[in-house]
Amino acid sequence: MAGNQLGKTYSGAAELAFHLTGQYPQDWRGRVFDRPIRSWAGSKTGEVTRDGVQRLLVGEPKDRSAWGTGLIPGDAIVDTSSRMGVADAIDSVLVRHVSGDNSTLGFKSYDQGREKWQGETLDVVWFDEEPPMDIYMEGLTRTNATGGLVYLTFTPLLGMSDVVHMFISECGMD
Repeated sequence: MAGNQLGKTYSGAAELAFHLTGQYPQDWRGRVFDRPIRSWAGSKTGEVTRDGVQRLLVGEPKDRSAWGTGLIPGDAIVDTSSRMGVADAIDSVLVRHVSGDNSTLGFKSYDQGREKWQGETLDVVWFDEEPPMDIYMEGLTRTNATGGLVYLTFTPLLGMSDVVHMFISECGMD
């Protein structure tokens, strides 16, 4: 949680790229997956997800020849599938992990509704921009069985929302 244009989305994308590929910086002190992961990343709308999260991870959406120039190295992108209804948007990406098997990344958006955030067992969920509480809880639930990781990158534009309040009260700041 921080102000506007400070690199939150870039930092979130970099972390997800590390987990998807297993290519961690030498001085990485965070969680490490030594196997391929299953993950989702999303934002407010399909367009916002495409123009932020997808662009940073895969490359410029409107130029398919640029796919592979994002934080996921081009030689690690095994396959992509298109998202219906949003021009130049990707639905999912297969990413080669250093173990030799493939990680999966699905792109989601909050405007799809809570139901589209159900039913999967995941290792990592990244929310770029503050999600509604019901979608946040669904994302959190997706990682219960794996002991996975959920993280958010956002500016608290909605003020003291339920999601913000939950984090602030956890830190004993309210």
